[in-house]
Amino acid sequence: MTKPVVLIAEELSPATVDALGAGFEIRTVDGADRAALLPALADVDAVLIRSATKMDAEAIAAAPGLKVIARAGVGLDNVDIKAATTAGVMVVNAPTSNIISAAELTIGHILSLARHIPAAHASLAGGAWKRSSFTGTELFEKTVGIIGLGRIGALIAARIQAFDVRVVAYDPYITSTRAQQLGVELLSLDDLLAQSDFVTIHMPKTPETTGMIGIEQLRRMKRTAYVVNVARGGLIDEDALYKALTTHEIAGAGLDVFTSEPPKEDGPARRLLDLPNVVVTPHLGASTDEAQEKAGVSVAKSVKLALEGDLVPDAVNVAGGVIDPFVRPGIALVEMLGQFFSGLAQSALTSLDIEVRGELAKYDVSVYRLAALKGIFTPIVSETVSYVNAPLFATQRGVEVRLVVEPESPMYRNITILRGTLADGSALTVAGTLAGTRMVPKVVDINGYEFEVPIERYHLVMRYADRPGVIAIYGQKLGAAGINIEGLQVAHADASGRALAVLTVDSRVPDGLLAEIREAVGAELLSEIEIVEA
Repeated sequence: MTKPVVLIAEELSPATVDALGAGFEIRTVDGADRAALLPALADVDAVLIRSATKMDAEAIAAAPGLKVIARAGVGLDNVDIKAATTAGVMVVNAPTSNIISAAELTIGHILSLARHIPAAHASLAGGAWKRSSFTGTELFEKTVGIIGLGRIGALIAARIQAFDVRVVAYDPYITSTRAQQLGVELLSLDDLLAQSDFVTIHMPKTPETTGMIGIEQLRRMKRTAYVVNVARGGLIDEDALYKALTTHEIAGAGLDVFTSEPPKEDGPARRLLDLPNVVVTPHLGASTDEAQEKAGVSVAKSVKLALEGDLVPDAVNVAGGVIDPFVRPGIALVEMLGQFFSGLAQSALTSLDIEVRGELAKYDVSVYRLAALKGIFTPIVSETVSYVNAPLFATQRGVEVRLVVEPESPMYRNITILRGTLADGSALTVAGTLAGTRMVPKVVDINGYEFEVPIERYHLVMRYADRPGVIAIYGQKLGAAGINIEGLQVAHADASGRALAVLTVDSRVPDGLLAEIREAVGAELLSEIEIVEA
């Protein structure tokens, strides 16, 4: 029997090959050499890469038998996920391989800033002996603020507490129960910035979080405080940071990531490198021997599972395992419903029921639980969310999850309903279905308001007191901003006299305009939903 062929396109540890086992034919190629790579892909079943091999549409087309692309690391910028999904190729990575390394580097930056270690080293290596120039500060009894209390944030909290510091955190998606388990005090972002001596940021990079630490936020910090970013470039406004550092509004910064990498000569990050109160490293978060080996072994195990037909722990585009063709089209729908749910949630999720009703009740729909959680957590955590690590995020946050399957579905052939309880005591329901022969994904219910809205990239959802003229108000304001309303449905007033409008728009709506519309309409709820392709 012919063995499946696994192509290793970049140098990986011997442990990676050992993890694959003896059931595969192992080949190697220099993935950075395009002329060598493309013909080598012709008859392979899986390819293992790091960052130098570009698996774009051309490379995927050159591998008609390809089943898995495995990236031994976190980032997937060198993989065309859309082309892979279209070709039926699973893409896997190693999202947890670097979390300890990233947490430890963060601690290293905090200590380097507190004790001026890099500057003192450079001074002494240059022949000077200036002890008084490098008087530092103890961490003992200081306050460390963590923005984003996901897996890396939690690791930092556990480690930094050994220094007898007070740990505070800002994370709108973490419950107070989970924070108490970690020994962390939850604060608003403004209070965290005002009280912390060291601030470290660990948020996902989204349109909402890009530049979230800007001029106003830096001004709220103590003049003796330090800020650290080992997460994503662009979370801190680099121009604002430069100004804050040069005017001594804050004491210093530790940076491992930048908006442009490497920093451009004429870019804002380049100026930061020359400041004496800045400690910089060239994106070393995952650069440890242990993280690299973990990444290789992790994706090797995923390749083995995928080629054996099992559910794959870190698939980023499709779920592994045997899934009935009748069930498969609903996976993307449920993931999008999860993103819709997150966009509407006004506080942290504490419990979730995933109800699947209709003819689907005859099938194994357990993958819908994974899809719902993947959709819910994708917009709100910094790490890559997959079908298997999504339940881990739920467990870490103390979210109780149930899958309920019922054959009764009075209005639709099949419907999936996400019912959640939030930390503020409120409930949130989002339901959807696949409509027609083209199986168009639609949202059909939000908190009892019924409609049928095809799911597109951008939506606005607002609840307000029903009265004439409201549609004209937001229509005029969006039109004046050059934002086209591609679709609009209004579920008219319930017993409270409030209507719910769902708008489909052709682009993101700036925060300032959202606030303006909210005030003009008198909306008690106004959420912007951005759907990332499932």
